[in-house]
Amino acid sequence: MDKILKRYYQLKQKSKEIEQELAELRTSILTYCSERELSELEAGGYQAKLVQQERKEFDGNKLYEALPDPQVWRLLSKPDPSKIGSLIKLNVISEDSVKNTFTVQKVTLLQVEKK
Repeated sequence: MDKILKRYYQLKQKSKEIEQELAELRTSILTYCSERELSELEAGGYQAKLVQQERKEFDGNKLYEALPDPQVWRLLSKPDPSKIGSLIKLNVISEDSVKNTFTVQKVTLLQVEKK
């Protein structure tokens, strides 16, 4: 068990280092593309694409006021955009009832593929 715990710890540390390096590389790529107003980039047999995406971030207090029905609120328990989207699609709640309860955050996704 000592070896297993040691190996787990080593891999977890390596994972943290890799995540840190990925974050730094992502920032470099996004900065490079942003400065040149690029949404796609090809270099060295690789292609990078920047995809703009919008995500809703709900305000729990505003949402609670907009959805006074305790049965519906219990289904949510906390503002989860995917659950709220599902309830809208199922016509349990209307999109109009939650229209002032969230802000839209723009997120840039980075996709890198080998050509």
